[in-house]
Amino acid sequence: MDNLTHSLVGALLGQAGLKKKTGLAMPALIIGANLPDVDAACLFWLEGVEHLGFRRGITHGPPALVLLPLILAGLLWGFDRWQTKRGKRPEGRLPISFKWLFLLSFIGCLTHPALDWLNVYGIRLLEPFSSQWFYGDTLFIIDVWLWALMGFATWFSLRREKRGGEWMRPARIAIAVALAYIGLNWINTQLVILHAPSFDDPIMSPVPIKFWEREIIADNGDGTYLIDYEEVGDAMLLQQCDLDSARAENSEVEAFLFWSRAPFAEFAPDGSVLLRDARFYDPRARDRFSVALPDVKCEELPDP
Repeated sequence: MDNLTHSLVGALLGQAGLKKKTGLAMPALIIGANLPDVDAACLFWLEGVEHLGFRRGITHGPPALVLLPLILAGLLWGFDRWQTKRGKRPEGRLPISFKWLFLLSFIGCLTHPALDWLNVYGIRLLEPFSSQWFYGDTLFIIDVWLWALMGFATWFSLRREKRGGEWMRPARIAIAVALAYIGLNWINTQLVILHAPSFDDPIMSPVPIKFWEREIIADNGDGTYLIDYEEVGDAMLLQQCDLDSARAENSEVEAFLFWSRAPFAEFAPDGSVLLRDARFYDPRARDRFSVALPDVKCEELPDP
C-alpha cells in the first residue's frame, strides 16, 4: 500500500492507546509502519525497472522485521538521550522504555507486509528463505476510502484528546471498521473468482475508487492475456523471441520477468519488442512497469 495508508495505520494504533506505553511511541509506530519501504533506496543504484525485482523483498521478510524495529528503537532511545543531555527534552514526554520502543516499532513493522500483501503487486514474505511472491488481490494499492476513514478517525481522536475527552474509542472503532472493510473486500474477490469458473487461476485486480469492482485478468495460455475479456499481447511472441539472450545481456529483463505475474510481449510502434505485465497495462505509454527490447531477435515459428 502507499505510505500515507501505512502512516495512518501507525497513527491510529497510537491513538488507540499504545502511545501511552512509552515516550516517542508515536514515532516508533508511524516510522515503524513505513520502515520496510527503506528498500526504495535501491532506486539510487539500480537501473530502469531493476527495482521491480528488488522491492518488497529482503526488507519485508522475517529477519528484517526483527532487525529494523531494533535499529529504530535504538535510534529513538539515542535521540531521547541526546535531547536530555542538551536540556531540550520536552517536559511532557513520557519516560522512555526501550522494551516498549522495540515492541511498538515491531508492531508497526508487522502492519506493513500485512497491508502490502493485500494488492496485486505482490510481496515476498519469506525473504531471504524463499523468493516466492504472495498476492492478496483484495485492495487497490491506493484506497481513498481507507484514507478517509483513518484520516478522519485520527483527526477526531486527536481533537478529543486535546479537549480532554475520550480519545481512544474513535481510533479503536476505526480500526475495527477498517478490518471489516478489508475482510469484505477479500470476500468480494473470492465471490468474483467463484463466478469466473472458465478461467484457470485468474487475477482479480481491484480498481481505484470503485472498491467493489474487480478487473479480471486471465492467461490465454498462448502468450496473451485477457483483461476484462479483451485480449492483449501478440500470440506466441514470448516463444518467438530469444529472451534467454536478452536476460543474459540485460539485467532489466531478468528483474522484470522475476517480478512479473502476468507477462506478455507486444511490438512497439518502432518495431521493437515491449515486455509488459497485464496487471499494470497501459496501452498509451511505455511506463515503469514495462521494458523495451530494441535488439532482441524474434523469428516466426516453423510450421508444425
